[in-house]
Amino acid sequence: MNPPSPLHFYFDFISPFGYFASLRIEDMAARHGRIVEWHAMLLGVSVLKVMGLKSLLATPLKGDYIRREAKRYARRRQLQLGRDLDDPVMDPRATGRAFYWVKQQRPALVVPLAHAIYHAYWVEGRDLSSAESIAAITLPDGVDAAWLSSGIQTDEAGTLLRNAVDASLKAGIFGSPTLMIDEEPFWGVQTLELAEEWLASGGW
Repeated sequence: MNPPSPLHFYFDFISPFGYFASLRIEDMAARHGRIVEWHAMLLGVSVLKVMGLKSLLATPLKGDYIRREAKRYARRRQLQLGRDLDDPVMDPRATGRAFYWVKQQRPALVVPLAHAIYHAYWVEGRDLSSAESIAAITLPDGVDAAWLSSGIQTDEAGTLLRNAVDASLKAGIFGSPTLMIDEEPFWGVQTLELAEEWLASGGW
């Protein structure tokens, strides 16, 4: 019997809801005998360039709701955020490059790296828009700061990120977080409960 297919978790490091989902996705998958394949994407490409929309926070009426929803979720889960949603948003390309560089070179360390980046950005409130700033965070054991900084700046890391973003668009991914279960998409952290029901029941 073939093992069940992995869950595909798409996220952008600048997304607070992507951060919230990242804290839960591995445990949720494990409860149903699945593993998780992590995919960094870029909201600036999917939302602004491809869809031609404003960011959620810049959208009248909806932006105010998103601010309230993020704070409500953090209170419910007792999460302390070190940055406000209206703080300047970092350029996420360096974090995306870091993610895919490690994913290719040392795949066993890519999930710990993603958690480290998310923690540094959303809990510690750091700006991670450069290779140097990413290398200065608390990195997982086995990820050398100088090696990572150098890798982020390679053409190869840039190509890996571009290819991954293109692949996410071809898969129909437009928002963070999105969970793909056997080609069934669930967008938003608020759909994780529904996704778990889907996993438990086998879908409907």
